[in-house]
Amino acid sequence: MSSSVQLFRDQKYHELKGQCIQRRQLFEDPEFPASDESLFYQSAPPRKVEWKRPKELCEDPHLFVNGISSHDLHQGTLGNCWFVAACSCLALRDTLWQQVIPDFNEQEWDPKNPEKYAGIFRFRFWCFGEWTEVVIDDLLPTMDGKLIYCHSNVKNEFWSALLEKAYAKLAGSYEALDGGSAADAIVDFTGAVAESIDLVQGKYGEIISEQMKLFEDLLKVHKRGGLISCSITASSGRANEVETETGLIIGHAYSVTAIRKLRLGERLIFSFKAEKLFMIRLRNPWGKREWNGAWSDNSEEWKKVSNSERKSLGLTLENDGEFWMTFEDWCKNFTDVDICRIVNTSYFSIHKTWEKKMMHGAWAKNSEPLLNRSGGCFDNRETFLQNPQYVFDVKKTEDKVLVSLQQEDRRKYKKEGKGDSIPIGFEIFKVEDNRSYRLHKLTVQERVATSLYINTRTVFLKRILKQGRYVLIPTTYHPGISTRFILRLFTDVPSKLRELKADKPKMTCWSLLCGYPRRVTQIKIHSAEGLQKQDRSGGADPYVLIRCENQTVRSPVQHDTTSPIFDTQVIFYRKNIDSPIIVQVWNSNVLCDQFLGQAVLGASPTDPREQQTLQLRGRGSREAAEVPGHITIKVFSSDDLVEL
Repeated sequence: MSSSVQLFRDQKYHELKGQCIQRRQLFEDPEFPASDESLFYQSAPPRKVEWKRPKELCEDPHLFVNGISSHDLHQGTLGNCWFVAACSCLALRDTLWQQVIPDFNEQEWDPKNPEKYAGIFRFRFWCFGEWTEVVIDDLLPTMDGKLIYCHSNVKNEFWSALLEKAYAKLAGSYEALDGGSAADAIVDFTGAVAESIDLVQGKYGEIISEQMKLFEDLLKVHKRGGLISCSITASSGRANEVETETGLIIGHAYSVTAIRKLRLGERLIFSFKAEKLFMIRLRNPWGKREWNGAWSDNSEEWKKVSNSERKSLGLTLENDGEFWMTFEDWCKNFTDVDICRIVNTSYFSIHKTWEKKMMHGAWAKNSEPLLNRSGGCFDNRETFLQNPQYVFDVKKTEDKVLVSLQQEDRRKYKKEGKGDSIPIGFEIFKVEDNRSYRLHKLTVQERVATSLYINTRTVFLKRILKQGRYVLIPTTYHPGISTRFILRLFTDVPSKLRELKADKPKMTCWSLLCGYPRRVTQIKIHSAEGLQKQDRSGGADPYVLIRCENQTVRSPVQHDTTSPIFDTQVIFYRKNIDSPIIVQVWNSNVLCDQFLGQAVLGASPTDPREQQTLQLRGRGSREAAEVPGHITIKVFSSDDLVEL
């Protein structure tokens, strides 16, 4: 991974550490000084903050004491329970935290060789599609000799306080971390794909079938190394950080530390006939204050579970902030869940592997419509297509597609009062099978998916799409907004995701010799009916071939039908406008395909643009003999190459 790591503010850890050791000085970071400007961008400290190194706070400082655990963390005075929840999730997975804290053994204090200590540490975050290394000194903000922000429950353990300092440096200040999102921090720690689910809107507390689907999905995510956090949104009349009757804290991020199906012992007679209970374990970043309902630490229910089962669940009865709930209670009590999927792209894995494509892009304003790339959402009909456009292919009969659109992190703009995320989203259209230029007008294309439009850093969508070509259009909700984004697409087979940049075919020297297109024609072949029966069972396996000049596009085969629905779209840029377009219907056969009939189209701009049903004819001109069957199509033609 090291070859592709970016250096934040171009600071080289080994070089800086070497200089400090040589000069026998402890590192002081000029890029993030130990002063109020690193703490705040608008508030002032209630009292004077003193910056101290770990050695001034305890005798024997360490990065880790007895390894790393989700119990190491406690939230300080900053409103960043979400960051602590993300760290709790991170601590559960060795492969993930070792990516964030590189060469942790080399960075650890070495009591035998104190001269190797230089007061410098490094951490890595996944920033906007690239791993970025952030170097910090170890001067930490304190009051009365105690850390005021994130800290460990062990006095001489400092990994969480140092990690938080590096993250604050990336964000511009500690205060910029106030009121963030656990999902964003997990993405920054891992490069995961984040999805937010509203449990209330999805009625997960009421609809058991939805609840079960979500449980299986979360179980799979957790088993495959994903990270999950949840919270209760403050509704009107309920303030943040207030405890409910059941012991849960409103507006507070909890990390999910386990998901299990709990087997009930044979001897147990429960009032309901369940063989298994669906359970979820959570952790409160405060390290205390727990759920007090069913299956809470001291509840009656646990007395009925065997000791061995308790042991395998790791049940502890301390007030350590960690507790179990049934999944049903969880769905009823929490309002929001953030799922961060570690999408597996390794070919050497027993789990499903995904093909990943990532594109960096930007919304940019321009007064020239063909150059504008900030057209706003679909409601802005005049300008919507003036956004970046990306084309991709689904090669299988159908494929599950994951899409993640992430805007650049805006925390660094909090000082200018522009720190809020912009509402973003995207649309997906099924387009012509041979489209390779930008869309200018929606005619035959089919709108197949719309994401949420929301002012979060990331918008996620899961969809099953049929075979064909698609155009994905990421947009800001309002037109005229400029900012950068990354688009990630995961499919089962390679999708060839790429940006559509050209509006029409390029004029070259070759065009002067061979001619340049004079007309653009779009055709949608909807269906055929009444085709000649081709086999003993009275069916056929038809497909269409659309021929224009020297181009041919073939649709997928529709099996065992004489009334196929093709829904095939094509687009042609035509040099010879007098040469007709021929739509042929064929029957697919093992030995030799049979011709079933054709329609010949002039496709001129004056032809009707409504759907039409044409009689199939034999080979030859438009007047050739009629054959059984009709074909239903739509044709659009224009002599303006950027109209369609």
